[in-house]
Amino acid sequence: MEFLVDMVTTVPEGTSEEAVAEIRAREAVRSRELAAQGSLLRLWRPPLAPGEWRAWGLFSAPDAERLEQLLASMPLRVWRHDTVTALSPHPSDPGAGSAGAGER
Repeated sequence: MEFLVDMVTTVPEGTSEEAVAEIRAREAVRSRELAAQGSLLRLWRPPLAPGEWRAWGLFSAPDAERLEQLLASMPLRVWRHDTVTALSPHPSDPGAGSAGAGER
């Protein structure tokens, strides 16, 4: 299954710049690991309000429970609120292969 995850990070007030840089570096490493495993398919940065820290991620997992395990393994999760949307195939998806809408 694929999941679109809206990830909004709020750094606690008083957190040092060094702590933020360290956790962001660990997040980047973990994101690369998840991508190499085929669990993190894409990341986007939507239009942001001033001071907003947000990303959209496209994840692949067999079910919502496994997705939660993947998200919990990401270092920024301690400061992040995730909104998960499970995605289902659309009959007219141009990326679904040669089957057209009338063939499904």
